[in-house]
Amino acid sequence: MTGAGKAGTEPALTIIIADDHPLVREALGQALRQAMNGVVIVGAANLDEARAALDEHDSVDLLILDLDMPGMDGFVGLASVRASYPAVPVAIVSSTREPAVMRRAIEFGAAAFVPKSAALETIASALQSVLDGEVWLPPEMMGDDESSVPDDFARRVSELTPQQLRVLTLLSQGKLNKQIAHELSVGEATVKAHVTAILKKLGVRSRTQAVIAARHFSIDTV
Repeated sequence: MTGAGKAGTEPALTIIIADDHPLVREALGQALRQAMNGVVIVGAANLDEARAALDEHDSVDLLILDLDMPGMDGFVGLASVRASYPAVPVAIVSSTREPAVMRRAIEFGAAAFVPKSAALETIASALQSVLDGEVWLPPEMMGDDESSVPDDFARRVSELTPQQLRVLTLLSQGKLNKQIAHELSVGEATVKAHVTAILKKLGVRSRTQAVIAARHFSIDTV
């Protein structure tokens, strides 16, 4: 864990709160500071800042993500973070209470889905559960048998590498191989190889089918 702590005390927990609303970050941070001793809170306003914070700190105990902040692209951001930093548990704190969205978030690797409308004490308790190695969902979701059924597309997407997820994101934005190569600073041959691997892993035959499949990432389509 990050932070040496004082002699005879537990090392500090390091928690990244990624949300584009400063007031939300402050409220969550305050709730965590009150509930946990010696916690270090790192704020991020978008996915890029969250990634930078993950790279900057030697050890991060928990990443809190807002699905709707810049850079997330629905579930693409969640899937890419889980692929790049598999040892860091991720908790989604979101304004939505849609059961389908909650289930999909867990399928894509989140350890918790906590509605922002929940009391701060409930949010802090849910996040503590994640730190204890548990998976947390709102009480009304716990009896939903469907939430335990894995989604085949989610399983296939989980097999994509972080770079392949980036390529898929750019494909879904309508970019050509040359444009993708420029944005990722790689050769076109490398992009073609990634596209071929993506098609195989997703079980589709064309770029168009891959883009259609990528719409499963969109919160609006679940």
